[in-house]
Amino acid sequence: MAQVDVEYRDTYAGHVTEQRVGDTVRIAGWVGRRRDHGAIIFIDLRDASGIVQAVIDPASIPDARSLKLEYVVSLRGVVRARPDGTENPDMVTGMVEVAVDELTVLSAAETLPFMLDDRVDVDERTRLEYRYLDLRSPRMAANLRARSAAFRAMREVLDGLGFMDVDTPTLIRSTPEGARDVLVPSRLRKGSFYALPQSPQLFKQLLMVSGVDRYYQIARCYRDEDFRSDRQLEFIQLDLEGAFWGREGVFQTLEAVIGAVVERVRGVPVQTPFRRFTYADVMERYGTDKPDLRFGMEIHDISDLVADSAFGVFASTVAAGGAVKGINSGNVGLSRSALDALTDRARELGAKGLISLAVEETGLRSAVAKFLSDEEQTHIVQAFDAHPGDLILLVADDSKKASVVLGQLRLELGQPRDHEALAFLWVIDFPVFDVNDDGSLSPAHHPFTAPVDVNEMRTSPETAISRSYDLVLNGSELGSGSVRIHDPVVQEQVFDILGIGQEEAERRFGWFVKGLRFGTPPHAGFAVGIDRLLAILQGERSIREVIPFPKTQTGVDPMSGSPTPVDDDQLRELGIALRPEVKAEG
Repeated sequence: MAQVDVEYRDTYAGHVTEQRVGDTVRIAGWVGRRRDHGAIIFIDLRDASGIVQAVIDPASIPDARSLKLEYVVSLRGVVRARPDGTENPDMVTGMVEVAVDELTVLSAAETLPFMLDDRVDVDERTRLEYRYLDLRSPRMAANLRARSAAFRAMREVLDGLGFMDVDTPTLIRSTPEGARDVLVPSRLRKGSFYALPQSPQLFKQLLMVSGVDRYYQIARCYRDEDFRSDRQLEFIQLDLEGAFWGREGVFQTLEAVIGAVVERVRGVPVQTPFRRFTYADVMERYGTDKPDLRFGMEIHDISDLVADSAFGVFASTVAAGGAVKGINSGNVGLSRSALDALTDRARELGAKGLISLAVEETGLRSAVAKFLSDEEQTHIVQAFDAHPGDLILLVADDSKKASVVLGQLRLELGQPRDHEALAFLWVIDFPVFDVNDDGSLSPAHHPFTAPVDVNEMRTSPETAISRSYDLVLNGSELGSGSVRIHDPVVQEQVFDILGIGQEEAERRFGWFVKGLRFGTPPHAGFAVGIDRLLAILQGERSIREVIPFPKTQTGVDPMSGSPTPVDDDQLRELGIALRPEVKAEG
């Protein structure tokens, strides 16, 4: 802990242990609990280091009667062993207490809007309105400490590896990177706008041009997108970039950084290197590019086994170029109504239907089993390594759609054997471009990602593979990276394939491409979503629980009331006028 200030305390509460018995100490903090036994008052004094029990005789210190929860006090007293039978071995300080001989109330507290107890369920909006109180709770205080520890671990590893911490601008030119920009009007250039960075992507690439060998930054980023449990208007990421650097160097560095963070936060080692899967492989086996590897239930394609089946749905699907795929959901014991609900869920996800096969000692029990030969049933059971009691779920549809639907059902039905397990993996070899429903192309990652083969990108952009990679943990994408395009000619070709004309490319990215023309080393990088990583490590469902002052799912800060309308004079200075209907809404 930090150095103490003897004016208020000479010891932290969490440091008052058995070794201090007999010492006179001064401690300061909040009254976490108060128990008035008449002739004696017990309080739990809490500070940033922990909690210690203090014992006060109100006959000697009358002010003790007025103490309430969350009063801020300074106490002086002698450390003594707790009486036999009153020890609390679950607390670091649970074997001792402080017999108080002096009490100073430093600050009173009003009645709390909610109890600062992790066992009490409080509405999130109320918690965010009083976030400064919420952060005093043990759970949230632990999350704050974990956040700080993660930052420290990241910096220690990267500093040791020779990375330079370089900050990049917060007010930049609008260069859309996949989400809406958060715009900031300029007072001095009315009608023009800055954008808050969605990421430092272009600036960190230009740092490679400038001769920075290894760059990192714990960067604040902004994206004007709809809020979810793992999305916020503003967030932080660990940003890395390196010159004369390739994928293997990125992986080794990130694995060292992540390993240090996990050890610092969780206190457990991480097994490296992380497993690697191609994009094609995870889509085929798990139906998603961010699979949760803490449980099996892999997707299997049995099209070859049922291509000539008497069950027409199977045979016709395979004949039309589709596929029959499935998962073994295990012994889930679903009722008839639950199976019907699961079929409805598959249809919601886009499948034409869902076929369930219950595995029994004598074969398969299903409405379609009578259409399947004994040989087909045996091969299906073997393909899914199924045993009596297991339930096999099949989808007959377009191959990609079948995988995606089964992948989602897998996540909804699957249960990790160990919820504390950390299953890291790299997903590599993504497509360069995504093909949209209308046949147009968009960047699978971002337009500055290098292809594996430039010629393939030119001739077959729909199937070209990129030199990009994602880091996944327990079914969540922690971040993305790639080897970058360092040749301005190739960069312009990417713009052309995306339908970004020369004039538009010059307007949006000309300032960046200009930098590539002055000698650019090959370079690569990555960005890790720190909030997502910490949420998983701390066992939180939402990143809002690990962000000190987050927004709600509607983008509102209940504590400060933002966003709020501003005065007409402020808008006039910026050269902005609101439409009447917008002003009315405000």
